[in-house]
Amino acid sequence: MILVTGGTGLVGSHVLLYLCQKHDKVRAIFRNESKIKKVKHVFEYYQESNMSFFDRIEWVQADIIDLPALEKVFEGVEYVYHCAAMVSFDPSDYHALRKSNIEGTANIVNLCLNFGIKKIAYMSSVAALGGKDLNDPIREDSPWNSDGDHNVYAITKYGAEMEIWRGVQEGLDCIIVNPGIIVGPGFWKSSSGSLFTRVFRGMRYYSTAINGYVDIHDVVKTFIQLMESDITNERFIQVAENLSSKSFIDMIAQAINAKSPEKSVSPLILKFGWRYDWLRAKLLGKRRRLTRHLAKILTKDTYYDNSKLKKTLNFEYKPISQSVEETAVLFNRDQA
Repeated sequence: MILVTGGTGLVGSHVLLYLCQKHDKVRAIFRNESKIKKVKHVFEYYQESNMSFFDRIEWVQADIIDLPALEKVFEGVEYVYHCAAMVSFDPSDYHALRKSNIEGTANIVNLCLNFGIKKIAYMSSVAALGGKDLNDPIREDSPWNSDGDHNVYAITKYGAEMEIWRGVQEGLDCIIVNPGIIVGPGFWKSSSGSLFTRVFRGMRYYSTAINGYVDIHDVVKTFIQLMESDITNERFIQVAENLSSKSFIDMIAQAINAKSPEKSVSPLILKFGWRYDWLRAKLLGKRRRLTRHLAKILTKDTYYDNSKLKKTLNFEYKPISQSVEETAVLFNRDQA
């Protein structure tokens, strides 16, 4: 039996899609039953006339921070794909992020050890690679800069990785992947999907920062390939191209026949913006939309070295322009 955590998210839903094409039975945990409909919608993108693969999923309601519920989930499981995570850059969410990303991962690791799981594949993030304050391109062995000005999401993803490596020290086999910004369909209110929505509705400003981008199918295919290989206890960056935010947004605009933003947001405006957003949140009790760390991300160029994965698996990434075009077709279908 294969277990997938975070199966109702962008990555997890696509992991389920690929696994169900190869295996008769896959177990996935969920917290909110309504989110299972999103997974089904993802399957429908690729298999409109045949949902038999979706029916192979054994859904179990559980939370990665609920240890008693998780113990029942692990019965009969041999392999675990741990994709569950909370994503937020709001400092006020720090304790919730720790609970989900670090303590939740610790629970998964402990149960993997207790149940004799053969191997765990962990979906991390380039945010957990600590070289963002260095000048060289970030690689898998770039050291975590403990003195760096890290955002709360990065801190907790790094902490989650430490739990995985603890499990390795206690005898667990693992692989870790660190994807950049993932381009894929079905989740139009989060990550790169939200950019499709914002450009579609009309986006006034763009940032110029360079970051790493990767197609969802490349992420999932190599994730599963690494899991099913003899490779153990290594991490791999998953980035197809290092692109400016402006270039990526222009690709989206062209693909969905929308207007590109014409004004660049300056560092000065962002410095004013995150302070205004902090005050707005304090006075009105609203959630943060622009934090100090997010403003920093929007102005800092970060390059990633993707050579390790390409060499290890003899793999070539899909061009991001193609990924955007394919995702735009499905975005346009959902808007119709």
